[in-house]
Amino acid sequence: MRALGLLSGGLDSLLALKVVLEQGIEVEALNFVSVFCTCTPKGSSCSAARTAAEQLGIDVKTVNTSKEFLDVVRRPKHGYGRNLNPCLDCRILMFRTAHARLAEAGASFIVTGEVLGERPMSQRREAMALIEKEAGLEGLIVRPLSAALLEPSLPEQRGWVDRSRLLSIKGRSRKPQIELARDYGLTDYPCPAGGCLLTDAGFAGRMWDLMKHEPGFSLSDVQLLKHGKHFRLSPRAKAIVGRDEEDNRMLSALAGGLDRLLEVVGHTGPLTVVRGAPAREDLLAAASITARYSGARDRKQVPVRIGANGSAAGEVVDVPPATEDYLSTVRIGLLTREEKRA
Repeated sequence: MRALGLLSGGLDSLLALKVVLEQGIEVEALNFVSVFCTCTPKGSSCSAARTAAEQLGIDVKTVNTSKEFLDVVRRPKHGYGRNLNPCLDCRILMFRTAHARLAEAGASFIVTGEVLGERPMSQRREAMALIEKEAGLEGLIVRPLSAALLEPSLPEQRGWVDRSRLLSIKGRSRKPQIELARDYGLTDYPCPAGGCLLTDAGFAGRMWDLMKHEPGFSLSDVQLLKHGKHFRLSPRAKAIVGRDEEDNRMLSALAGGLDRLLEVVGHTGPLTVVRGAPAREDLLAAASITARYSGARDRKQVPVRIGANGSAAGEVVDVPPATEDYLSTVRIGLLTREEKRA
């Protein structure tokens, strides 16, 4: 018997697959990543998932759902969680994708590390049933860590999986999983922190601003949200100011041909990217913000170069550093409940 296992690299999925492997079932693992994953800054592959697969002695394939997930974030059928995390729609997307790969993998069912009651939005009984139905996988998902508390899946009913060897873990405590890992001799696993950037209020605020002003946003737009300080200059343009040398390097790499690049002349300071269709006053405002975060912040006038078409070469303007009062009016902050209801 062969199964597809969803392997995030976290402790739950590691243990779930171990429980099934102990029954002699072959498992091929799928690791889903996207531009919003905190463990994969470039949306490529997850080192924790690779490490987990090595411990289990199985193969893992990385599935990048970034492009498909953008539409989920724009229009989640089942709404958002606390911030902008469309957890139900995200799970449905993953399970549908896994469903489409069952035949290719020669697998008969899917195994996940879900724990009943661990996550308030997607790991409730009714949520699990909804996800299964919309993914076309009713009865074909085995959840070894909580199976004894759930209705038997088809693999359990048909004897493909020994239900008596499945577990009854529930709730948000990690103690049962940690004890089980110790029993299995599994020691190399990440802490439970991390996951999805959309659950972070700061990132969600920047994402909300992007969706509001650029509904046709791209993966490059989302990548920019991960770096720098963000300022909404006007409905048509925003500025991203590097926090440090690494930020400056990443912003330079992510800047496109139509972006404007700003730097202070003759002093240390950040690289600023202006994206959108900035008017003259937007560029001058971005120059003032750039000056504010430079080594010349105490001067009355600061020379700032405004590059065109993704180039650092261009016109030099003298501007006063932006005041803190002005920054507070244009800084893109945390996502608020009022914004989500708008």
